[in-house]
Amino acid sequence: MGLSVHLKKKVKGFNLDVAWEIDNELTVLFGYSGAGKTMTLQMIAGLLIPDDGFVRIDKTIMFDSNKGINVPSQKRHLGYVFQDLALFPHMTALDNILYGSDTMRKSERWERAREMIETFHLERLEKKYPAELSGGQKQRVAFARSLMRKPLLLLLDEPFSALDNPLRIEMRRFLRDIKNRFDMPIVLVTHDYTEAFTVADTIIIYSNGNVIQTGIPQNILDNPLSPEVEVLVNNSPLSYSSR
Repeated sequence: MGLSVHLKKKVKGFNLDVAWEIDNELTVLFGYSGAGKTMTLQMIAGLLIPDDGFVRIDKTIMFDSNKGINVPSQKRHLGYVFQDLALFPHMTALDNILYGSDTMRKSERWERAREMIETFHLERLEKKYPAELSGGQKQRVAFARSLMRKPLLLLLDEPFSALDNPLRIEMRRFLRDIKNRFDMPIVLVTHDYTEAFTVADTIIIYSNGNVIQTGIPQNILDNPLSPEVEVLVNNSPLSYSSR
């Protein structure tokens, strides 16, 4: 299972033109604010339509401008965790987890929900509302919801940015556990240097709408290919957000 993209988009003077391919790994999109990282996730998910290019998951085409293919976002079978988590405040933790899985058979939904609750250690929290949950508990509910439908791919848009440092460290271990348990490609956007270089199998560095270097973390640290990458990897921690 892998993901291959070539995406072009012009928005208010900003030009995105990126192409990359990953296997079944945890990939981090990394770079300064406004580089186009979140825009990339939105186009992969079908929330934003590229001007040109393609999105392929394994051998399945989700978008191809030349072939006129654009699979609706709800049919792309992807998991997406937003920066603000997007939990519904009027729904319990259980109802948030179940949301969006109504195409599954009822018995399958409940069985899967129980599995998610056990996996993410949410027992006894099912009837609580988001306002009654801690930051880490909200994170786990959001991840459980994103994985309910057994997605082909998991997209994460700075999901840990609002957490304090001790919890962020815990969530990094949590993310590696998710990768090992669910065995699917994960694409993470993060503004956190340490997060990027400790959790990633592969890092893709963005700058001004382009990819300027790709590689495993240690290779990028040892061999930055441009002055800009050298500045990025030598300034830790970095305090910037994604586009």
